[in-house]
Amino acid sequence: MRMGSNRRLANIKTRTETGLDYVMQNIDLNTPFGKKQLKEIKPFFPGEEDELREELDKLESMVEFVKNNGRLVEQIQEMFMEVKDITYSITRAATQSLATVEIYEVKSLLLGMRKLMQLTVRAGDYLVPEEFILKDTTELLDVLDPRKDRINTFYIYDEFSAKLKELRGHKRELELAIRKEQKILKEKIKAQYGIVLTPKFDITVYKNKPEFEKIKSIEALEMVDQDHMSATFMLKANDVVFAHMREMDNLHALIEAEEEEVRRQISVEISKYEAVLLENCERIGALDLALGKALFAVQRDCVKPEIVDEHMIKIVDGRNLQVEAILKSKGKTYCPVSIELHDGVTCITGANMGGKTISLKLCGQTAILTQYGFFVGAKEAKVGLSNYMQILIGDSQSVERGLSSFGSEMEELKEILDHSVDRTLLLIDEIASGTNPIEGLALTKSLVDYLITKPYISLITTHFETVTEKEGVVNMQVKGLADVNFDLLNREIQYAKRRERINIISKYMDYRLYRVEKQGEVPKDALNIAKMLGLSSEIIEGAKKYIK
Repeated sequence: MRMGSNRRLANIKTRTETGLDYVMQNIDLNTPFGKKQLKEIKPFFPGEEDELREELDKLESMVEFVKNNGRLVEQIQEMFMEVKDITYSITRAATQSLATVEIYEVKSLLLGMRKLMQLTVRAGDYLVPEEFILKDTTELLDVLDPRKDRINTFYIYDEFSAKLKELRGHKRELELAIRKEQKILKEKIKAQYGIVLTPKFDITVYKNKPEFEKIKSIEALEMVDQDHMSATFMLKANDVVFAHMREMDNLHALIEAEEEEVRRQISVEISKYEAVLLENCERIGALDLALGKALFAVQRDCVKPEIVDEHMIKIVDGRNLQVEAILKSKGKTYCPVSIELHDGVTCITGANMGGKTISLKLCGQTAILTQYGFFVGAKEAKVGLSNYMQILIGDSQSVERGLSSFGSEMEELKEILDHSVDRTLLLIDEIASGTNPIEGLALTKSLVDYLITKPYISLITTHFETVTEKEGVVNMQVKGLADVNFDLLNREIQYAKRRERINIISKYMDYRLYRVEKQGEVPKDALNIAKMLGLSSEIIEGAKKYIK
């Protein structure tokens, strides 16, 4: 995957409008390393076709792996869900002693790496590409897990230090000696006063009970807690117990110092494996990302685009993945679109509701996903790489700067044209629709005159049919309602509720594109839609006269 150059292919708006951001947000990643690598992913540019082909071939292999190893993929993802980003602790180990919890997290990561190795390597065979296979870290795991029980817990075991084992042994002896002395005192109190202490050597008594004063007077007991109703007394430490406790305090200090030394030594050992651990983290992230991209491709029925040297885009039965998901959530199906673009100007014409803008975004989505190393939503796709890719779409009005929608659009257009270079892909939706039709048409025609001489793939959606009359301009038209049985459609829409009529018309709309070789009769989809939605027939007929 690409994570090096800071060269920009497209701006934030283009990434959003084409659906690249949508796809990246819907890649299922489970490790912090995979998510980081996805954020840092970079596109491939002209001259890097071979590298991109190699990247897409790897993704193709991963797609086959996902299709053939469903349960194994689930197990790998389950392991990924337990991975935490502890690279800061790993790098810090060279200069500072890690805390016990940090060492535990390193051990947990090592156990995860061990599990991943077991899942991806069997009988010496690699089940995933070698670039995802982790380096062996068993030696470090043995350091952190001297008992080799491979349980996901951590404690500074006695096995880490003979001195620590000796100190802890002496501590246990003192604890036993203290408890033995306390039991002797407990039995004396029972024999002398008939007072029975709990196994913790305390007793709680109500203040209104006769034994309260009796217990209060026993010198071997001291009050440690009370409220308005009761009081708790505990066994006092005698000289023997005090001596043991003083020795215990000294032991605690010695044990803490030795545990600190153990943590320092373990940290030094971890630092020796810093490079290997960080590389393994990168490989975990790379596998996580590769699996995420492959799963997305399988779930969305995406295909590997063919990378060609010529600057062009060919899409056969293409689907805008973002729009398709929305339609699917509503129980509707997507109408695939085919289109082929080369350097020069292509215009998509047709009435509103015809899906022109969605087809425009589809072309951008196919191109940008390809250059970022993703599979695309199509039956087949061929893409020649672009140096620059930009979309001009929608109302960019900035109230704060006091610009109209048309003014913002012109400013944005200027910036796009200023930055366009050889092998540029420009996607322009309904340019100059925010001004009067005469000037809008003139501006659109002039823009086409300018772009047709440039080494750009320029795709423009427009209502201005006459723009396509210029020689060299390719006209793709939305099929729309051209082949619809209007009697059947009218019968269905006649009794429908107002809100349902748009959905019914959309159901009959054919969103496929066809190439118009020579100008014929102007399509009347807009008039047909207006008529079906109840606009006066007098207005409809009047509009037809103006069209003629």
